[in-house]
Amino acid sequence: MDSPVKKLAGKGLSGLGKLVLIGYAVFTLYPLYWLFISAFKTNEDFFRRPYALPQVWMTDNIFRAWELGNMGKAMINSTFVTITSVILTLVLGLLAGYVLSRFDFRFKKVVVGLFLAGLLIPIHSTLVPLFLMMKEMNLLNTYGALILPYTAFELPIAIFLAMGYMASIPKEIEEAAMIDGNGWWGIFGRIIFPLCTPIIATISILAFLRFWNDFSFALVFINSQALKTLPLSLALFSDGFGTDYSLTMGAMSIAVIPTIVVYLILQDQIMKGMVAGSIKG
Repeated sequence: MDSPVKKLAGKGLSGLGKLVLIGYAVFTLYPLYWLFISAFKTNEDFFRRPYALPQVWMTDNIFRAWELGNMGKAMINSTFVTITSVILTLVLGLLAGYVLSRFDFRFKKVVVGLFLAGLLIPIHSTLVPLFLMMKEMNLLNTYGALILPYTAFELPIAIFLAMGYMASIPKEIEEAAMIDGNGWWGIFGRIIFPLCTPIIATISILAFLRFWNDFSFALVFINSQALKTLPLSLALFSDGFGTDYSLTMGAMSIAVIPTIVVYLILQDQIMKGMVAGSIKG
């Protein structure tokens, strides 16, 4: 039996661990708290009392930011581009991950290496060649100018995560399904895909965050006001002469809400997906 001293020491370490986690949670969540309280301040209040609650709650900041930034249209554009890109990334990433994790074929290692090499390519170094390519293909100022690059650059990490997760699914399940008369498409659609819910959630949230918050691709490839995404609409509140911080914070508060909602919905599956690929059997 453990001595009282050991039990007390164990409780002390446990309590210390909880305090560290609570401190880390506060440290992580404080920027969100600061963003939301700043969204209801005047510019003067923002500079004089940056960390305090607003003296007067300026709810008008949210409505003015929505109207002046044309954020309704921008949110529709961002939603369409993001959802379409996420779906394409999932479909292509899961199919490629399934083939690479289940089948042996010639030059398989080369193919895997090429996909994983995509993780090493600095995205911003491709802006100029991509711009020239989009211009030749008449894709500038279209949704495709964002959807195609988003999907292409997210595929390497999606394939890597899908391969790791699918490798943990026992092959005996597929053999039993094949005996029951299922082909490869049936096995993938009826068995593998439903079992991949955790990794689907993980890939989805990672892709969603990257696509929703992207600024550089949208800035270079989109000039039409009708196609501007949320990050571009946020830039309207700042120019070469100054920044309207009250409206900027209000607009940022609107833009960040969908990200928080998506993460809260998928958080349980994300945690499962991040650890499941490391467990065999």
